[in-house]
Amino acid sequence: MQRRNIITKIRYTTVKCKFCGDWESVVQYGKTVKGTQRYLCRKCKRTFLNNRAPERKQYPIEAIASVLNLFYESASLNKVQRQLKLTYGVSPDESTIYRWIVHYSRKAVKALGDVPIKAGSTWVADETVLKLKEKEDSKVWFWDIIDDKTRFLLASHLSESRGTKDAKILMERAARRAGRIPKTVITDKLAAYLDGVELAFGADTKHIPAKKLTSTNGTQIIERFHGTLKDRTKVLRSFMRKGTVRIFTDGWLVHYNFFRPHPAVGGKTPAEAAGADAPYKSWKDVVKSK
Repeated sequence: MQRRNIITKIRYTTVKCKFCGDWESVVQYGKTVKGTQRYLCRKCKRTFLNNRAPERKQYPIEAIASVLNLFYESASLNKVQRQLKLTYGVSPDESTIYRWIVHYSRKAVKALGDVPIKAGSTWVADETVLKLKEKEDSKVWFWDIIDDKTRFLLASHLSESRGTKDAKILMERAARRAGRIPKTVITDKLAAYLDGVELAFGADTKHIPAKKLTSTNGTQIIERFHGTLKDRTKVLRSFMRKGTVRIFTDGWLVHYNFFRPHPAVGGKTPAEAAGADAPYKSWKDVVKSK
């Protein structure tokens, strides 16, 4: 009898409640139809599977994090499904994958959107058009502005127009994110920037309208960014509606700034180059956090 009690105690100390963290109250509680062991926590009265899945999820943390990484590195949902099957032996449907992307993107944006950074004094701004699915001629303009020193994407702005007001909004958002105004802003020769930069920063900032987007004036940085963004929108074609475009573009910007190393800053992420003390270093950190 004494030997049986010792074995039982050792068995249960290896299983911790996914909800309350207690292990002394966890007991086996039958199996699922697929034969997976189910557990009951007598302390919080909840059942769970010991499968390294986040709270209320049935798939492992690593699998969900892999979905977000693959998706924001331009993999289609079909390719994401195939990779999950090969790597983790699981086959969530597209609607489940879609919900993961929306949920954890919002969570990451909320947590990382206001992390303090140290931006440089030269910023590069540009805009590109994104076509939406709703109508053949439906489109929005995506504006963004990047810090030349750290490659940190300071701000973005979605609009249906391409005027001075939109350029001013972009500049003001970037200044709030950086906690400062720049000494220099480089843009293309779109007329909206001429007044937009001045209205936002006054005479304290030098505005350089670049004649050509080349590396000599720094605007090639933004061109590479837009090339990557357009690759991303190719696989988002079926989701590109006004109600979802903001979610996915914000999620991609978090991925770009905080989780994706950049060769121009020594293999660091732009956030690391900008001295950000971020609570998350990867999508896995986002998924496993409560």
